[in-house]
Amino acid sequence: MKILFTGASSFTGYWFARTLSEAGHQIICIFTASSANDYTDVRSLRVNQLLDISDCRFGVAFGDERFMEMIKTERFDLLCHHAACVKDYKEASFDVAYALQQNTNNVYHVLKTLAENDCKKMILTGSVFEGGEGKGSDNLPHFSPYGLSKALTAQIFAYYAQQFGMAFGKFVIPNPFGPFEEKRFTAYLMRNWMQGAVPQIGTPDYVRDNIPVGLLALYYKHFCEHLEPGSLKKISPTGIADSQGNFAAIVANEVSQRLNIPCEFTCKIQSDFSEPMIRLNTDRMQEVESQFDASAFWDQFAAYYKQYGA
Repeated sequence: MKILFTGASSFTGYWFARTLSEAGHQIICIFTASSANDYTDVRSLRVNQLLDISDCRFGVAFGDERFMEMIKTERFDLLCHHAACVKDYKEASFDVAYALQQNTNNVYHVLKTLAENDCKKMILTGSVFEGGEGKGSDNLPHFSPYGLSKALTAQIFAYYAQQFGMAFGKFVIPNPFGPFEEKRFTAYLMRNWMQGAVPQIGTPDYVRDNIPVGLLALYYKHFCEHLEPGSLKKISPTGIADSQGNFAAIVANEVSQRLNIPCEFTCKIQSDFSEPMIRLNTDRMQEVESQFDASAFWDQFAAYYKQYGA
């Protein structure tokens, strides 16, 4: 397939585009930055690797003039809209209306043009932290204004995709981890361990769904390849569904035996319960999981941090 991909500079976006490319698909990645040199840190590593495996086009944003010209003059089999407005996404003041406008910019004309040019499918990335997604506690509320913006974005795209006869797929992401990740939980663990420190886990009792990014990318590839024209589908892949304390123990065990370093940690008595206790995805497919080599993933995970640090 010829796939138009947005958001490839992100952690999961990089892995999705890479896995689709390795499967033989033609990937056209768009970036809002004017060149690869505009990126720094781990995002720079991801973008520079994408230059070798995909057709990277810079200075293009979803729905803008250059984007519209592209979809008018080229035919695509699938739109993968992975990009989303994430500025200040952890803040209570996150601007939902602005994010929604950015995520859905010119959506009517985008999907209408794609459909007229024989693109029959689109996939939108969602999050388990949207209200109503997955399973868990507290009646599955939106985790944050960011989660609300993602849910509203999905509703808008699903509506217009149906209006223009396009298949709509929603791919719901839990907590991915792996090489080229952002500085979040596992990166925090690795930074401390590689410095000989003992990290403290402040919320060990939260039950979350941590999934190896390589496995998540295989699910994404399968979803892209099997989304049928005219359908309306969703998949919510699950990974290591456990408490954050138990997940840290899993990471420690895998890393210590590969890097030969002590990977000790302590769990605080949790006092912050501002988030729902449990939030998990629900879908497993043996067909996909049989393709995933967990041992090789952990080898790659340890090798990445040995090479690049944390």
